[in-house]
Amino acid sequence: MRMSLSQVAALVALTATTAFAESERGTASATVAGKKVSIDYGRPALKGRPLGELIKNLSDDRVWRAGDDQVTTITTETDLEIGGKKVKAGKYSVYVHLPADGSRNLLLNTDLGQPLGKIWAQAPEKMASEPWPYIGDYQAKVAAKEVLRAPLKKEVATAPVDMFTIDLVPAAAGASLRVAWGESTAKHAFCR
Repeated sequence: MRMSLSQVAALVALTATTAFAESERGTASATVAGKKVSIDYGRPALKGRPLGELIKNLSDDRVWRAGDDQVTTITTETDLEIGGKKVKAGKYSVYVHLPADGSRNLLLNTDLGQPLGKIWAQAPEKMASEPWPYIGDYQAKVAAKEVLRAPLKKEVATAPVDMFTIDLVPAAAGASLRVAWGESTAKHAFCR
């Protein structure tokens, strides 16, 4: 079965609404113009769940967090050019927009999330102040702080990927960000 990125997004949206359980964290890094660029994200697993059913749970704003649990972040020690737009060195939250037309967009935002304790009264003490992404209300809460919306190119994975994975792959002019889950991948190249 081939999985579209929108199916992947629905699974991510569903993991946001299930009972709290800390997922494995993942990191990816690359060197661009001699400086470090890194991503920190949660890694939910498919565990045999049917993605077709999960797509129905995608929020109305069609924006999903790229990962699980704490907000996904990208930190860059150098200015980047992504999708023809300049992004200053710094730390940004990462989201993906999946419009109904089937296109995919990478979103970077200066808002680094909200404390879990603010949105969930039963948050474990050690996690209460951890930053959580905006789920289902991105447009209303933080869209004004968006600094980038760049298209992602859809691809078919060479092999199914059970655990959500973000890679930064070195490229001639910098690096490519690649998101993979199930049988779908999407990527975007960026450079200085």
